[in-house]
Amino acid sequence: MLRVTVLCVGTLKEDYLRAAASEYQKRLGAYCTFTVKECREERELLPFLQSARAYKIALCVEGRMRSSEELAELLCELPMRGHSSVIFVIGDSDGMRRETKEACDLRLSFSPMTFPHQLMRIILMEQIYRCMNINGGGKYH
Repeated sequence: MLRVTVLCVGTLKEDYLRAAASEYQKRLGAYCTFTVKECREERELLPFLQSARAYKIALCVEGRMRSSEELAELLCELPMRGHSSVIFVIGDSDGMRRETKEACDLRLSFSPMTFPHQLMRIILMEQIYRCMNINGGGKYH
């Protein structure tokens, strides 16, 4: 079972965002081991990324856009490439530092638009759930 971690700066402050995150975390439990690791500042991310053996994906606007099916395929292939875990990295509202991006294996963009980083966590969790459902042959997608 793939281990999926969302590594992000900051906490979810609004109740509706916490409720959405809780719902997707519950749903994801059927497909993967899912965790969220929150850091207070971006500089706390780099030591964690440098020590992790996981496949690391930075969410940034200059990254490559992929469809849900393409992301699902990537997540499905990771264990065959020797990666039992994946880390998605969300920076803070000021964007992501170059060093953090360079510590990752892939840069992924969801859109050329800018999203609030707290909302991006929910969007990412939904897409991970969608990918797992696609790979599991579910009807959600």
